[in-house]
Amino acid sequence: MKIVELKSRKSKRKSVKIGEGLPIKINANIGTSPVGIDLKKELKKVDIAIKYGADTIMDLSTGGNIRRIRKEILSYSKVPVGTVPIYEVFCRASRKGLSIKNIDEKFFLEVLYEHFEDGVDFVTIHSAVTGKAIEILKKTKRVGGVVSRGGSLTLRWMIETGKENPYYKYFDEIMRYAKENSVTLSIGDGLRPGAIDDSLDELQTSEIEIQGELIKIAMKNNVKAIVEGPGHVPLNEVEKQIKFIKEKTYGAPLYVLGPIVTDVAPGYDHITSAIGGALAGYFGADFLCYVTPSEHLSLPDIEDVKLGVIACKIAAHSANVARGIKDEFDDRIFSKARRKLNWKMMQKLAIDPEKIKKRKKGVECSMCGKYCALKQV
Repeated sequence: MKIVELKSRKSKRKSVKIGEGLPIKINANIGTSPVGIDLKKELKKVDIAIKYGADTIMDLSTGGNIRRIRKEILSYSKVPVGTVPIYEVFCRASRKGLSIKNIDEKFFLEVLYEHFEDGVDFVTIHSAVTGKAIEILKKTKRVGGVVSRGGSLTLRWMIETGKENPYYKYFDEIMRYAKENSVTLSIGDGLRPGAIDDSLDELQTSEIEIQGELIKIAMKNNVKAIVEGPGHVPLNEVEKQIKFIKEKTYGAPLYVLGPIVTDVAPGYDHITSAIGGALAGYFGADFLCYVTPSEHLSLPDIEDVKLGVIACKIAAHSANVARGIKDEFDDRIFSKARRKLNWKMMQKLAIDPEKIKKRKKGVECSMCGKYCALKQV
């Protein structure tokens, strides 16, 4: 299954297809945190993300009444909505006063199936984080540690209980429910590198092998599934990463966070991720998750969402151009409009029309004025 349609049976939102030969799609993460709970602001983020080109939304809420927030976002969004149920497992357990080791494994499934029941279009499950990872962690010295929130919470539960990951243990059952509800399973990368020095280490590659096993099972059972990728990856390893994951996961649609290509630019990770995302898209990634300027720093605000989506859109379009895949933008037509100094047309065709409207004054731009190169010959 190299092309997947993101749309559950209960969804009234438009569907989105991702996969081989199609224009690269982009996702925008939104959602509350324990220190930032404002549903109206999150709905505004949905508006802004869609306005600037997000094809899907993911609700990563961890603060407030998470299920109510999810239902509001599902009702409000015009594009497919994804979630990460493992967050709600631990948030709800904490509210009940349960320690990590006292969370019953069936509760993992109960929360997941609530997300299916509510009509989400796709869910991330960290089902490739298994007991094998604990053994590797004992002998591996990672620079960045385990940076996936879902992955680290799952590992902690496994360590404290001595049990296997429920999303791996009950994967066959989860597939049946996903198929019944037409929900796409996104096999999360809970052990992705969170520092460029950790790229393709044993912890990551062992998880990719298990992701491949699960994708193969999903394909065999005709269950919609995609695979998630890194993470922090140096520029010279992006091609190797993407091709390795694609090979190990049987060409399944690949959903990539970034990748972020340097660790030293907090506040500008929408740029570091766009650099990596453009390369990842060129080498075969099908679905890019945006990264905002607030990555590693804070809960993104509305302006962060806008900048994150635009940067990701630029990366996706750049990769589409390089791969010869048509999307909604046309560089040739835009260039002809620029040659004629047709600002109205350029504004219509640009990824961010408002930027042109805000900056452009007069017939020529203010860089050259009457010395504009396009007016000389």
